[in-house]
Amino acid sequence: MYDLSSKFNTFYTSYVVLPQSEQNSLYDKKNLNLQRLKNGLKEYNDEYKTSYSVAEDCVQGSVAMSTVVQNEDSDYDIDVAVVFNKSVLGDKGAQATRNMVANALRRKTKQFNAEPEVKTSCVRIKYAEGYHIDFAIYRRYKENETDNEYKYEHAGAEWTERGIRALEDWFGTEINNKGKNLRKIIRFSKMFCKSRDSWVNMPSGLIQTVICDEKLDSYDRIDELFYYTMENVINRLEDSIEVNAPVDNNRSLTTREIDKTRVNNWKNRLSTQKEKMQILFEEECTRDQAIEAWQTFFNHDYWSSFLNKNINEICYEKRSVAYSDTEEFIEDMYDIDEKYDVLIDCRVMGNGFTLMPIVEFLDKYAIRFGKFIPHNFSVRAKVSYTTAPTYDKVLWKVRNVGEEAEKRNDIRGQILDRGTEITENTLFAGQHYIECYLIKNNVCVGIGHVKVPIGIK
Repeated sequence: MYDLSSKFNTFYTSYVVLPQSEQNSLYDKKNLNLQRLKNGLKEYNDEYKTSYSVAEDCVQGSVAMSTVVQNEDSDYDIDVAVVFNKSVLGDKGAQATRNMVANALRRKTKQFNAEPEVKTSCVRIKYAEGYHIDFAIYRRYKENETDNEYKYEHAGAEWTERGIRALEDWFGTEINNKGKNLRKIIRFSKMFCKSRDSWVNMPSGLIQTVICDEKLDSYDRIDELFYYTMENVINRLEDSIEVNAPVDNNRSLTTREIDKTRVNNWKNRLSTQKEKMQILFEEECTRDQAIEAWQTFFNHDYWSSFLNKNINEICYEKRSVAYSDTEEFIEDMYDIDEKYDVLIDCRVMGNGFTLMPIVEFLDKYAIRFGKFIPHNFSVRAKVSYTTAPTYDKVLWKVRNVGEEAEKRNDIRGQILDRGTEITENTLFAGQHYIECYLIKNNVCVGIGHVKVPIGIK
């Protein structure tokens, strides 16, 4: 198979993985709307003389498993489990509980274009820019007062026993056993399913995750691993389109006809595109033919940008923009359970300016520099605030972004243990950023992010 693994990896890091800043934005929206729910519940309780309150919450789904992919339409979904105590809900039914949650949210989301929507398995809030948050409603109880653990029931068509973290725990185990490439393959599959606007009714991220995990192959090269895993997926779905969850007593994920249709669509579209990629296995396959094959598969401008270039353009491209892809991703190093907020205190100084917060500098002084930090400034960063009660260590990532960083072969992006405070110098232009990761018991429990825009000399 023609080797395009290097371009495959670049495609992954640049256009598949959702940047950490965007992931942080999803968590911000989750926190904001969770607070709206809590505030709305207070009003609801005052009006109806009730005492409903959120006993527990956690992020679920692709955000929790770090399998979210970039989307041109910004159509990102955030799954949030909201738990009530069964003793407080009393005999309130599943539908009635979802209605109560929607009522509470409606009180604090009047600025939205659409009211909260009560669906079969959740209550949905839609943002105009494409985001949506699904509040999955649960109740918890202990069978015996002496029990250490709660049992959970999900508010679907009726109350059904279901663990709120079972799926994420299962996925973490699979990553540990099968390796970080599993997450990459799932993300590539999702990119494929989102590759055409005309492709409606494609399977959920959960179904893709379960099947990719089931049929993950063992190739070292990422392009080969993806190709042969998708081949395995096609063969598996030819045998059966039934898909069961790996938790919750193997509940079916394909009970509805629409679910079966979506799985069939995935299988058929994979098969069609796979047939167009046989050129990759021919001895006379050229670089352009291989790129064109993957362009046809993913339908993404990244691939087409390499086509129709003469040899001089290609050589210049290699001389001018070739760089070492040194960026690392926290989800490839640690399990993610981002349940705590983290703020980075980032301060700058230089050229006669005393040490001050970067936000203050950009707001008050940087207008003369085009809202950028000039060259030869010093940047100091440390954790200024976190809701995490304790953590074992802080890891740091400094990422240089932009054409200048690539020309200098200095994008950095490694994740390093550099203590509680770091100092950097502003050397060249670009929309750079700094991130920190709080690690507790070998799990990343909090992520902080700050932009460091540096201007031209």
